[in-house]
Amino acid sequence: MFEKKARVNKIIQFGEGGFLRGFVDWIVQLTNENSDFDASVVVVQPIEKGMCDMLEAQNCVYTHIMRGMKDGAPTVDTKVIDVIDRTVQPYKNFEEYLALADAPSFRFIVSNTTESGIAFVADDKIENAPAVSFPGKLTLLLKRRFEKGLPGFIFLPCELIDRNGENLKKCVLEYIKLWNLGDDFAAWIEKENHFCNTLVDRIVTGYPKDEKIDLGYEDKMLDTSELFHLWVIEGPDFLVKEFPFDKANLNIIVTNDLERYRTRKVRILNGAHTSMIPYAMLCNIESVGDCMKDEKMSAFVKKCVYEEIIPTLDLPEEELLDYANNVFERFENPFIKHLCASISLNSVSKFKVRVLPSILEYIKRKNAMPETLLFSFAKLIEFYKVGTPNDDEKVMAFMKNESVKDILANKAFWDEDLSYLTAEVEKYIGK
Repeated sequence: MFEKKARVNKIIQFGEGGFLRGFVDWIVQLTNENSDFDASVVVVQPIEKGMCDMLEAQNCVYTHIMRGMKDGAPTVDTKVIDVIDRTVQPYKNFEEYLALADAPSFRFIVSNTTESGIAFVADDKIENAPAVSFPGKLTLLLKRRFEKGLPGFIFLPCELIDRNGENLKKCVLEYIKLWNLGDDFAAWIEKENHFCNTLVDRIVTGYPKDEKIDLGYEDKMLDTSELFHLWVIEGPDFLVKEFPFDKANLNIIVTNDLERYRTRKVRILNGAHTSMIPYAMLCNIESVGDCMKDEKMSAFVKKCVYEEIIPTLDLPEEELLDYANNVFERFENPFIKHLCASISLNSVSKFKVRVLPSILEYIKRKNAMPETLLFSFAKLIEFYKVGTPNDDEKVMAFMKNESVKDILANKAFWDEDLSYLTAEVEKYIGK
């Protein structure tokens, strides 16, 4: 049995899945090892059925393996994670859950309850034990904290929705109003708690079901991920004093403007995927890794990013280049098979959000046409006409049957009439 060090309970974590264990808990582990943070995590299972019993069966200790390309070579990094003190299951013992509010040492609340987890359920009832939604459960915990006269929390939600902290706070305030919990409680939420918006970026592949990894011991909670990690937190300056992750040489950014980092991720990482995938599938290339091995496809997507996307962004060029270099190193990861077909789902709506803004901004700034991105636009249209798209049936029918000009003019797709690009896009169809 691995001997777990006793630490101070500082973090309440909603969620026991692979992502939080391979991201937040790994970060806490490294911060503990490189500073005097000395923090432990108590995990709350936010749904009735989960993995907390499995976690408890091995004293909440597990192995995390990070794999990817580093400096051009396949690299594997293994670490035992022992920062989780215990787990709490509200559906089994609701009072034990509420009692977490009584411990003054808790300062942070992290969560990953899926994209749909931060939601207000209007028919949720205060007498439900626990409440149906995650924000409902959280409101009851915060009410107990408020009644105890204890300080509030710093919230670091990891759900993949825009402005996740603001949305979580909004839901809590809606429950306070719905359940008539009082203006004083609402004022305490506003004054004593910090709901940070965050952006997380790491592919966590979880338990390796289809491969055998020999650790020399059994670990049913083994977790795997890529090497890359990024956490952007829109939060107060004092955050790093309370959570000294800066001592651990981690890729964590505390900023007062999250949006430029979100834009960087959407335009470079997601934009590279979306500009490349229809073209790749027309060329019968199976995975992102295969794209990087294909000389023509690799050169194409790198030209998209370095010559036509990066010039439209406002962060320092060195920072943008470093991020782009990391993106392509991640694409080359031999341990992750990211299928083009899975990325191609709903490509039209993805193109509007991820690629079209770069095209329009390039034209605006350069007074010239971004040829490679317009080529990708042509391949998108061609993919829907002769390839194997996976999208809404009406979207697929329109793309298949209408002219390039009518497709570009469809404001329902692009939010504006793009028919002025018809000649530029048409010249790449079939090329």
